[in-house]
Amino acid sequence: MNAEAPSPYARSAPHWLLYGANGYTGELIAREAVQRGMRPILAGRSADRVAPLAKELGCDFRIFTIENQTATLVAMQDVGLVLNCAGPFAATAGRLMQACLALHAHYLDITGEIEVFELAHRLHDKAQRARIVLCPGVGFDVVPTDCVAAKLREALPDATHLALAFESRSRMSIGTAKTSIENAGRGGRVRKDGSIISVSLGYKERRIDFGDGPRETVTIPWGDVSTAYFTTQIPNIEVYVAGLPGLAKQMRQLNALRWLLRRGFVKWMIKRSFARRGRGPDQTERECNPTNVWGEATNAAGKKKVAHLRTANGYVVTVQAALGILSAIAERPMQFGYSTPANLMGAHFIETLPGSSAIRVGDG
Repeated sequence: MNAEAPSPYARSAPHWLLYGANGYTGELIAREAVQRGMRPILAGRSADRVAPLAKELGCDFRIFTIENQTATLVAMQDVGLVLNCAGPFAATAGRLMQACLALHAHYLDITGEIEVFELAHRLHDKAQRARIVLCPGVGFDVVPTDCVAAKLREALPDATHLALAFESRSRMSIGTAKTSIENAGRGGRVRKDGSIISVSLGYKERRIDFGDGPRETVTIPWGDVSTAYFTTQIPNIEVYVAGLPGLAKQMRQLNALRWLLRRGFVKWMIKRSFARRGRGPDQTERECNPTNVWGEATNAAGKKKVAHLRTANGYVVTVQAALGILSAIAERPMQFGYSTPANLMGAHFIETLPGSSAIRVGDG
């Protein structure tokens, strides 16, 4: 993926479309974009929810369902970039990527879903021919961990194993919860010897010190199982999350119910219960709940490098990172095709965002 001249199809930064603007994170991004002087076209499937926000912010809006390919192409025909904030992304990313390929528009999203990253990677050659960027995962999933992975690769170029982890006490938004529910029936995933393999929920536990003493963590099927490999070429990758005591046990208990979690009615009932809890953390919660990220690279001889990073709240990171990457694509020559955030922006990118520390790398 070499840097090339700017795409002849690229449009200026103000003319981009935000799909899923009515969602929790989409609205945060829309408001911040307008504060920066941008005027995104707000889009979604519900006029009742998108139109009032567009009117308040002084933005144009478009209503269409991505299941209608013709309507999607018509709605997107004059934009140079799409930022997709409508999850679950397994249901939206593929259709929007295809529309972007047809219209020569760059594609970004805020997914953490492994299937979406793998799809974007498969579309790399098509994206190069269309001279567009495909870069899913431009939010907290997976910018901080992707940058940590890249830093560890720089520190230990012959690493064979990579472990990444994060801790956050922030509540999930409805959209994040719905995506988690959609993926629960698939079980866990890790990368082994270069291939993504399925494992049980709660597959592995380990104690990790994020800077305030060791915490119990458990593996999850986070997007870095896909992206960190494309960023670093390290063949063995696991991702962990810190949680309340007993989280790993609870996850393992769900393994017997995975068949049930794949049923549409059951997923609908669980999503409905989450929807009653509110949209997500308010501004005070976001300001008071930063995130810690950790990473460890190991080579065949057992040598280790460990990295620590502290960022703003995950939703704040998503807003800042998505708009930062979007602006960079619009303003300077890009490498076309599929890219991970760290490959596109550099391992230092997360360090430039408000509320982020430097990535500290030392011996393990």
